[in-house]
Amino acid sequence: MKKTTLLLQAAVLGLMLAGCKPASDTEPLMDKVQYVDPFIGTGFHGHTFPGATRPNALVQLSPDTHLLGWEASSGYHYDDDHIYGFSHTHLSGTGIGDLGDVALLPYSGEDSIKPVATFKKETEKATPGYYAVRLDNFGINVELTTTDRVGFHKYTYDNPKERRVMLDLGHILQANWGHKVVGNSYMFVNDSTVEGTVKTQGWAHFHSVSYRITFSEPIETVYQYLDGKLRQDSLFLRVNTDKDLKFHYKFPEKDQPLYVKVGISTVDPEGAEKNLQAELSGWDFDKTREESFKIWNKALNLIQIESSDPKVLVNFYTALYHTMISPYVYQDVDGRYLGMDKQIHTAEPGYVNYSVFSLWDTFRALHPLMTIIKPELAADWGEVMIQGYKEGGILPKWPLASSYTGCMVGYPAMSILADLIAKDLAKGDMNLWTEAATRSSVYRPDLAEKFKGTRELDLITKHSYYKEKYGFIPADSVPESVSWGLEMAYYDWCISQIAKKAGNTDLANEYAQKAEYYKRYLDPETKLMRGVMGDGSFRTPFNPHYSSHMKSDYTEGNAFQWSFFAPHDMDNFITAIGGKKELEMRLDTLFTTSSEIDGEEASADITGLIGQYAHGNEPSHHIAYLYNWTDSPWKGQEYLDYIMREFYTNDPGGIIGNEDCGQMSAWYVMSALGFYQVCPGIPEYTLGRPMVDHAVIHVKGGKFEITVINNTPANKYVKEVKLNGKLLEKPFISHNDIVNGGKLEFIMSNTH
Repeated sequence: MKKTTLLLQAAVLGLMLAGCKPASDTEPLMDKVQYVDPFIGTGFHGHTFPGATRPNALVQLSPDTHLLGWEASSGYHYDDDHIYGFSHTHLSGTGIGDLGDVALLPYSGEDSIKPVATFKKETEKATPGYYAVRLDNFGINVELTTTDRVGFHKYTYDNPKERRVMLDLGHILQANWGHKVVGNSYMFVNDSTVEGTVKTQGWAHFHSVSYRITFSEPIETVYQYLDGKLRQDSLFLRVNTDKDLKFHYKFPEKDQPLYVKVGISTVDPEGAEKNLQAELSGWDFDKTREESFKIWNKALNLIQIESSDPKVLVNFYTALYHTMISPYVYQDVDGRYLGMDKQIHTAEPGYVNYSVFSLWDTFRALHPLMTIIKPELAADWGEVMIQGYKEGGILPKWPLASSYTGCMVGYPAMSILADLIAKDLAKGDMNLWTEAATRSSVYRPDLAEKFKGTRELDLITKHSYYKEKYGFIPADSVPESVSWGLEMAYYDWCISQIAKKAGNTDLANEYAQKAEYYKRYLDPETKLMRGVMGDGSFRTPFNPHYSSHMKSDYTEGNAFQWSFFAPHDMDNFITAIGGKKELEMRLDTLFTTSSEIDGEEASADITGLIGQYAHGNEPSHHIAYLYNWTDSPWKGQEYLDYIMREFYTNDPGGIIGNEDCGQMSAWYVMSALGFYQVCPGIPEYTLGRPMVDHAVIHVKGGKFEITVINNTPANKYVKEVKLNGKLLEKPFISHNDIVNGGKLEFIMSNTH
């Protein structure tokens, strides 16, 4: 089929900013970019990066300061003072690293195969769409900006005689965790242009990035290093190897900046060239940077807040910024992309392919947030899930590039699909959705055979097999049985909603019954969710403080943190545990018990502790809101106030755990506005303690306005709430209450 580049560019830009507009196209936008600090989350274990990108863009151009270990997940950690290269692809806030593709490093006077830059923190600057730093040991000022698929570099050298650039095609992140280069093809196109393809295996078992690099002036001399050795033959026009490959380029003496444009493609160098020509045909760095500012400012203005506390403004808009880093477009301007079947596809009109869905994390708040502020984009992501099933035979689970990583618990794509249905955002054939959901919820020996020998085999575990056979997962058969059992019960409820939408009543009823399997883990004696052995008995001995990463009955947590997960069945869950007074007592115990974590191999993800509540990881994110199902919602308001003030701060360590592709930040955005969706799939939000004084959310119905009266740090309790002037009797509002437009008014107090 034929498509014009112009139409595709317009479509992609429209999708990135989809859903809502500020009040009118002529209304001036407020400067919200000024409140974003991309360094927040780059310290502690936040694992974010400070580099330049645009909303949901393929190119995420950032300095790589950390190459090995957990803190190298994004390639950057704030404590570092060395830069190994500026690479064009990154992950934001993950607990596993990958990418770091096509790294460039300008240098001067260094006689080394792999020069390394040093820098001082005070010379770093980062705002949305722009990054700058001075390389002290080389005397070079570096500036970076981007389009969606092109990285744009500006290098200003102190020494005009020593203008050099290294292209490091052996550069990877977390090589000590098995990430490696498996293929390198390179071509010297002309004296100012090179192109090629790098293939790696890591968290994404199959990963291929093609590039087209154009310098603003001719290369004077080329030095090529193959596997650490300088090649002595003449001009290296073409190279094909699986070895480490580096090029050093020397440029003529000139007292002016050197510019570099790097087009990235998911398919081939021809695609990279098309992307570069379509998005950045000229050399105006400042204009490109200004365009990025305007795009980011428009995106951030989808929610306009006011606060008397400047820290809240920075936390809020930095968090909103982080919710728009991923998933990112994984498709060239001509519509081509590499699918989950590892084949090249051309997108049908209206379809845009995306990658990097951290679904187990992001189903909880990121995707619900996008159904409000970018509903068309949220709906498109549902289509990507279904397309992934059509290509790969199973719904995506932490898809990275064109690979299933199989990471985390269960089959969380069901939550995304069920929530779209509940909010009337679902597009496509519901019978196909039902087929995709059911076939992704059972053990698949066919796929186990297909994925044998690859990292994608992690997608197929025996948890589903045992769940279908016994109605529970034996703790003595597979690890993390309780976490999988609880989450699969929720996902099966989601499947029942999908089947219901398709009109398949029998299947809906079947999965509704499976949705009650969570009760099998509920121990009436300890009042916690507990591992069940193959003989039907609870595991003994039992220590609810115990954690053993990937070896215990719980995923990245312990019994305390996992014993409150039945979001789809709260009323029956509360009845099963003995009523709402019992729920309140259990919540009180969770938040006030000792914060000690037992176990020599306890999960490092258990951070941000209040008692045994762990805000640094996703299984706890809904728990403070459960006080709204008790007679003491004020207790939840107290904890929400503490979490937002203490675990989100205006400094590099300002995110208390892995950012996880926007989930930690989406939790803050929604909570600071005063509401949260405990169960995606039920189009209802429960109210909390808002941090903003005033907010306007631009929605399909116009504006949803939030006003908070008497909002001070001391006034952390909600005295009353009015929706469109009517006093609310219960702390809940519907999705339609928000997206149809209206006004929510909180009146705060210092007493409960």
